[in-house]
Amino acid sequence: MASTVIVERFAGFSGELLGPEDDGYDAARRVHNGLIDRRPALIARCRSTADIVDAVNFARAEGLEISVRGGGHNVAGRAVIDNAVMIDLSPMKGIHVDPAARTARAQGGVLWRELNRETALHGLAVTGGAISHTGIAGLTLGGGLGWLMAKHGLAADNLVSVELVTADGSVIEVNEQSDPELLWALRGGGGNFGIAASLEYRVHPLALVTGGLIAHPFERAGEFLRWYRDAVADASDDLNVFAALVHPPDAPPGFKAAAMIVFHTGTEEEAERDLAPFKEWGPPIMVEVGRMPYPVMNTLLDDAYPTGSLNYWVSNFTTGLDDELIDAMVERYATVPSPATGLLLEHFHGAVCRIGETETAVPHRSEGWNLVVPGTWFDPAETEANIAWVKETHAALAPHLAERKWLNYLGDDQGDDAVRAAYGPNFDRLLEVKRRVDPDNVFRNNHNIAP
Repeated sequence: MASTVIVERFAGFSGELLGPEDDGYDAARRVHNGLIDRRPALIARCRSTADIVDAVNFARAEGLEISVRGGGHNVAGRAVIDNAVMIDLSPMKGIHVDPAARTARAQGGVLWRELNRETALHGLAVTGGAISHTGIAGLTLGGGLGWLMAKHGLAADNLVSVELVTADGSVIEVNEQSDPELLWALRGGGGNFGIAASLEYRVHPLALVTGGLIAHPFERAGEFLRWYRDAVADASDDLNVFAALVHPPDAPPGFKAAAMIVFHTGTEEEAERDLAPFKEWGPPIMVEVGRMPYPVMNTLLDDAYPTGSLNYWVSNFTTGLDDELIDAMVERYATVPSPATGLLLEHFHGAVCRIGETETAVPHRSEGWNLVVPGTWFDPAETEANIAWVKETHAALAPHLAERKWLNYLGDDQGDDAVRAAYGPNFDRLLEVKRRVDPDNVFRNNHNIAP
């Protein structure tokens, strides 16, 4: 337990207070990215909205910076800052699904696998990432792409309301009636405006889906990616297919492949029809595709991104998927130093692209691809080589990349230009909201919009 003086300042606090001298402190300060090794002055593990308010008020009274931890999955590791008060929402796990209204409200410490499990009981779901151990709050506030985005848009597009703790310790319910401009900003503006104690989503009927992995020999990667580019050109809203250059799980050391992660929300017959070309081209060396509950689909990539792995990521949207970019991707991946690193193409189409670029804070509404270079490795001695490879690969692909960036993939060393590239034409409008609700920039340990 933190010092007696601090505990006395938190009279009524229902969570747990941890200082550097306490058991559990080191475990609580760890986040998903093992590169992040920071030591907050105090960790306030909150169990309620009132606990969050207490922690905000304490930090401001003591002149300490604030960081906020939901799922702790963000690659930049902004959830934990040296000598700050880390407001940890991970104990806050309340979830309520209203099947009649088709809404779900969940507290800020909930992970996607937890929310998916509860909504699935009622045959419902909402877009929520591709890794089930990601937190709902950070992913949603940063936009929230995922398997369902072609069918139902981003997580942010389905955000109905937020219980928000503001910089002055107030608690406000943000919705279309109470503050439509702030709700607009929360739909993709990151953690700039307050702490999301709970989030309410619009959820959609969904039970079984069809999904899985298809792999081809790396020697055919260029041919495969050209075929993939054309195969998804007219994809329906039910079909979402990402492509990647990877080392398949359980493959021999050094074995590389070109792969697809396929997802379909239609009936079994519709999925079989639409996925037949993807399963037959090649022929593939692996086809593991079948019917499954949506929550299972959301776990298929979990093992590829284990907690504690060392991560350095970059990403940009592409200007297309021309032959020159494909050739450059294949050439670069041939030299990848870590079998845990991939090159990933996330396909944007369907519902996510039928929303105007200024309708939410997320401006990325054009059909095409987000190219991610998720550098992942496990040996600290290999950090320098892996970071260098990611940077060199990004530079080699740069002639084929747009300025636009996905907010949740920004690393810790990307500055103001990257933040502007993430918000695009919405930056100035977000700046005005920031000046109104957090003029002192209390919430600045994020991809910040400085007032």
